[in-house]
Amino acid sequence: MKKLQYFSDGIWKDSKTQKWMDIYNPNTGEVQAQTPCCTSDEVNEAIASAKQAYPSWKNTPVMKRVQVLYKVRELLIKNLDELTRICATEHGKTLEESRGDVLKAIEGTEIACSAPILMQGESLMDTSSGYDTVLYREPLGVFAGIVPFNFPAMIPMGWMTPMCLATGNTMVLKLASMSPMTAMAMTKIYDEAGLPKGVLNVVTCSRVEAEIFLNHPDVKGISFVGSTGVGKHIFSAGAAHGKRVQALCEAKNHALVLSDAPLKRTIAGIINSCFGCAGERCMALPVVVVEESIADEFAKMLVEASKALKVGPSTDPTTQLGPVVTKEHKDSIIKCIEAGVKEGATLLLDGREHEMAKGDGFYLGATVFDNVKSGSDIGEKEIFGPVVCIKRVKNFEEGLKVMNDNEFANGSVIYTASGYYSREFAKHTDGGMVGINVGIPVPIGIFPFSGHKNSFFGDLHALGKDGMRFFTESKCVTTHWFTEEEGRQTKVNTWDGTI
Repeated sequence: MKKLQYFSDGIWKDSKTQKWMDIYNPNTGEVQAQTPCCTSDEVNEAIASAKQAYPSWKNTPVMKRVQVLYKVRELLIKNLDELTRICATEHGKTLEESRGDVLKAIEGTEIACSAPILMQGESLMDTSSGYDTVLYREPLGVFAGIVPFNFPAMIPMGWMTPMCLATGNTMVLKLASMSPMTAMAMTKIYDEAGLPKGVLNVVTCSRVEAEIFLNHPDVKGISFVGSTGVGKHIFSAGAAHGKRVQALCEAKNHALVLSDAPLKRTIAGIINSCFGCAGERCMALPVVVVEESIADEFAKMLVEASKALKVGPSTDPTTQLGPVVTKEHKDSIIKCIEAGVKEGATLLLDGREHEMAKGDGFYLGATVFDNVKSGSDIGEKEIFGPVVCIKRVKNFEEGLKVMNDNEFANGSVIYTASGYYSREFAKHTDGGMVGINVGIPVPIGIFPFSGHKNSFFGDLHALGKDGMRFFTESKCVTTHWFTEEEGRQTKVNTWDGTI
């Protein structure tokens, strides 16, 4: 059995752990490798390595820091096909989805290469007469990145690592034990690109060892993506220890479909949003709120389109819906489907009955529920699988209320031909990322990934200018040069140039 290593101080090392975590090939159900549950000593070692590397890396001019990232980008593009294959094999995303995952890591790297511009501060001469002030942006130190399983490339190597390093910090990544191999392969690329030892460190471990990041005095900030319960804990515990924290958490994104929407194109967008990545993404569209006047036709068309999806291995280029990541996750989705039936929702299409769901691998077909009630678990809680719920409403106003009543607010979508309702929706929806006839309203990374409500905890989001600010702090320097006359003064005003 292939056993993975951890990366500390520029060296891949064998863990001394007695506990190993299985990495499955979701297409076959077989264990393809094991990753270590790194010991507390090994996690502390990785943090110490990052701390030791920080002063030299901080004092490396930003123009030279991004030269390493330019080389990383070049190597990521060169190895795109191999990274795509690793992602598809360890996670279960289709080849197209896996390629996109890697491309988003490249995008994040490209954005981080603009750190010399993004880190530029501000200045004003004569803030008070003869006093000049300059604002600089500086790194903080060691950051920890706690990574989910669902985007093995984009989140650790697109959202977290590039901007963290470009701004002069060092990083310890705690990868998801279910899908660490893509990011590990990318870590080797960073090493090949000439990143100094200790600037990037990688471990896999359990939540027990991950608690070290929350109270370790040398960890200055934590970037987390995962469940809301864990995110709240990380945010509260990290903040209590004086750390900067961004916690991107669960979602239950809703789409509102009005009667004037072109249904064929709308259905195509919703199918892509609901079932892409097998629904294992926080920007999926697991709930569609539909005006009653078109609900019957919409439900029929959605079921037909969902049935037509080809379910199969992620490595087959013709597959449209790949497996979910593990058997345990498949079982949790099945329990959610069972709960939906018990709650009285109408099961129009049962993914448990798909022929692929009955063989090897962790497959489920597309599942469609109708007549889902607001307040029901299946209509309000995150499922993270290929399950979509239809809620019927009378009009725009009722639909908007149904959407805003949900505790999560990562994204929200409206399908309509009406400019008026589009504007009203954008103005009044709680969603932090809004789509107008756009099923997955994730903006390009020059903008922040801006979830709201119980989908996010913190003050600064990932990506965009928020991401740069999260990894830096401001320093204001005020300068005053004495005239010959002032040099002889023996008394200074109480406010000394501040008013």
